[in-house]
Amino acid sequence: MTHQADRPFRFAVNMFTAGTGAQWREKCRRAEELGYDVILVADHLGMPAPFPSLVAAAEVTERPRLGTYVLNSGFYNPALLAREVATTDRLTGGRLELGLGTGYAQAEHERAGLPFGSPRERVDHLARTVDEVGRLLADPGHVPAAVQPRVPIVIGGNGDRVLRLAARHATTMAFTGGGAGPDGAPRLHAPAALEERVAAFRRFEAGQRPAGLAPAELNFLVQIVTVGGDPFARTGDLIGDVSHLTEDELLAHPALLSGSVEEIAERLRAHRARYGFGYFTILEPYMEEFAPVIAHLRD
Repeated sequence: MTHQADRPFRFAVNMFTAGTGAQWREKCRRAEELGYDVILVADHLGMPAPFPSLVAAAEVTERPRLGTYVLNSGFYNPALLAREVATTDRLTGGRLELGLGTGYAQAEHERAGLPFGSPRERVDHLARTVDEVGRLLADPGHVPAAVQPRVPIVIGGNGDRVLRLAARHATTMAFTGGGAGPDGAPRLHAPAALEERVAAFRRFEAGQRPAGLAPAELNFLVQIVTVGGDPFARTGDLIGDVSHLTEDELLAHPALLSGSVEEIAERLRAHRARYGFGYFTILEPYMEEFAPVIAHLRD
């Protein structure tokens, strides 16, 4: 995966608290000041709506890309989503990156009065959404038209069908490091299992990537950042079960970045070498804490 090392690191912050309009804009300004390359907005009920939030972020920033991380595709009709994407791309000056996933929160679909299908049905809908939104945005007659000739697509997921879909379409493949455990509940993969998922994606990409489409960038969602202090103090905040992981596996896992600024920078270099991750997403609560690592890597 040495081709990933040819790309500079990218760092995103995933926002999910709103506040007032002034507070939102100031937070986005601050993300740009801290050196983040991408401002992302999650897609869950009880959090800010992604597209208007990204337009507001664009009004007060100049450099960062702006993206959804990731949309629950089951919330959206593809034709209406294409309109949202094209409008947002225009209003953000062509800075949009469209992140899509199957959706995993059944309770949110039920609250919205939307069906929550089987895993197969959800992947089927994601595939239809990717195909149809792509077709509409590529149509010269589509109004409104996006600014970018091809809005970058980020696909998040873990299973083979999603990896195959991303291998055919995605500019960026986003990994969370977890999946369903034996009981169906969320479970963080061991580092070796995560490595296998990345290898599976690269195999699918080698066999199915359209000619002329560059290899996908690999993104990873960092769940906890601890600069100094006890590296295990926040492990209870990790998404999913981690009881099967040893302390050494947790320390080596890219979901948990701990140590000094210099040590975390070295961990990121190691994760890029092992997995190919060159694009890391940091959760909003750790935006300030992680920022010195960005500065250190760019010195």
